[in-house]
Amino acid sequence: MAATNGSAKPTYTEADYTDFAHTGPGTLAGRFMRRFWQPVYLAAKLPPGHAKPIRIMSEDFTLYRGEGGTPHLVAFRCAHRGTQLSTGWVEGDCLRCFYHGWKYDGSGQCVEMPAEDPSFPPKVKIASYPTHEYLGLIFAYLGEGEPPPFPPLPEFEAEGVLQQRHYYRYCNYFNNVENQCDEVHVAFAHRDSGFTDAGLNPWDVPQVAAEETDYGMRLSATRSDGVARITHFMMPAGIYIKGSPDDAESGWVDQIAWRVPIDDVHHQSFNLVLTHVTGEAAERFLARQAERQAQMAGLPAPDELVAKVLRGEIRIHDIKDYPQIVYVQDSVAQAGQGIIYDRRNERLGRSDVQLLLLRKIWRRELKALAEGRPLKQWTHTERILATSGVAGA
Repeated sequence: MAATNGSAKPTYTEADYTDFAHTGPGTLAGRFMRRFWQPVYLAAKLPPGHAKPIRIMSEDFTLYRGEGGTPHLVAFRCAHRGTQLSTGWVEGDCLRCFYHGWKYDGSGQCVEMPAEDPSFPPKVKIASYPTHEYLGLIFAYLGEGEPPPFPPLPEFEAEGVLQQRHYYRYCNYFNNVENQCDEVHVAFAHRDSGFTDAGLNPWDVPQVAAEETDYGMRLSATRSDGVARITHFMMPAGIYIKGSPDDAESGWVDQIAWRVPIDDVHHQSFNLVLTHVTGEAAERFLARQAERQAQMAGLPAPDELVAKVLRGEIRIHDIKDYPQIVYVQDSVAQAGQGIIYDRRNERLGRSDVQLLLLRKIWRRELKALAEGRPLKQWTHTERILATSGVAGA
């Protein structure tokens, strides 16, 4: 961990450059993650006039939506007596504390103190953070200084059924990030799943490759028939892929997911899924989705099955026809590494080239940040559209 040596400027060691797991305030990886816009909430879950407590990268915040519809992110506690601001009232575009009625605007400026002299409120301001609502998600910038331009996703602005999904996972976020850069696991962890239902031969272990791009990495997994599955790692912790169709009518789907730390031992994933169907085909697609959701009624929750597998009470191979089997399989594999994975004793081989490139990039960026040197400016490009999905080798 970084040391300050009695000064305000922290000093870092080699261990910090490879500590990707810890993202709390003051950590090097935490400083790096905060340089990017992060999704923090599902927009539909935050009605106008409501406030919610949220926790991101071991910090607590207050997220509220003004009565006019604008989302705001401010400090977790009132500056007066420190109570939780999300318990208060939204008034117009402001938030009033439940305890003594101090009122803050979206910039964090206190604008009213009912029991105090009018000269006092202008002297009090709490932290606030830029927000951006886009494609059904609320994003926030938690870093220092001015935020970078918000990166649009034109692929997900196309016609079709756009769905926002969200889940929690009970392990460090980087377990999930590294899983994204491990194409070989699909042939084993997901052997009994929708991947095989879509025609993937579970015994066909791919030849994997990776290259750095201006957005992160392009990952390929080429199987024996010469067809490559192409996915894209989006810095700092996202994945983009054109997925397999649910059925013949639905066509291909565009999917993107961001892995966001809650703290060092829990994380959440915010996912966008765009299925390219419209009109009556879209209505039939949504009906099939509702049927799958109904199948979950009366079944054990996914995390309950994960816990039972990890305790040895059931075998994952005995879970048949479970609607969310891929989630269970990924959770078992990732939590099975340890809540915070200890990488010191692992033995890596040629099938880990994607993972190794990921770590090389992260280490390079963290070292540059620690030394005050310029970091790479990651951007999205048209190239993603041209190289997603499957392609000839």
